[in-house]
Amino acid sequence: MRASDADREKVARLLQQAHGEGRLDLHELDERLGAVYAAKTYGELAPLTADLGMPTATLPSPVAQHLPSNRIGGVAGPTTSIAFWSGVDRKGEWVVPATHSVVAIMGGVALDLSRARFVEAETTINVFALWGGVEIRVPEDVTVRVDGAGIMGAFEDNTHDTPTVPGGPVVRITGVALMAGVEVRRPKRKKLKGSKHGEIEG
Repeated sequence: MRASDADREKVARLLQQAHGEGRLDLHELDERLGAVYAAKTYGELAPLTADLGMPTATLPSPVAQHLPSNRIGGVAGPTTSIAFWSGVDRKGEWVVPATHSVVAIMGGVALDLSRARFVEAETTINVFALWGGVEIRVPEDVTVRVDGAGIMGAFEDNTHDTPTVPGGPVVRITGVALMAGVEVRRPKRKKLKGSKHGEIEG
């Protein structure tokens, strides 16, 4: 069973707790946190706390709602995000329709799909940006395809460095950026104290 970001965060907190109690030194903590964020399955996470005497009830357990395919379904939310000399920040739990249009004219639009659901398995986000900026955050359990055109501007896809979890929704991001920028990236990570590795922030 694939592990989710929330599962990795839970194990990371347990390791930090063990470090605070003196059961792991800083080097061991950093080493295990590296393994946590590289883990893809529950089987890889479980051994990282097995020797620490942590209650088993606090360890991750497979939950059906974590499956990427369960992101699909629901009543469609807004079909447009328009910023004209202004800003739009759409995030949290919302349902993305089959087609969503983004317009940023001398303004900025931020779409965060980290906790979003999708009406259909395949979604198209059409972007028109003029002297503006658009940022779209796409989590690892959503496959992203970027094929927009930049005219004295750019569509920048920064998701290639992280693998995509199969079986989830597909989001195609297309359109035109005219003297503007469109950036597609994974959700932010916040710094964990005493570690070189990040924790998913959303």
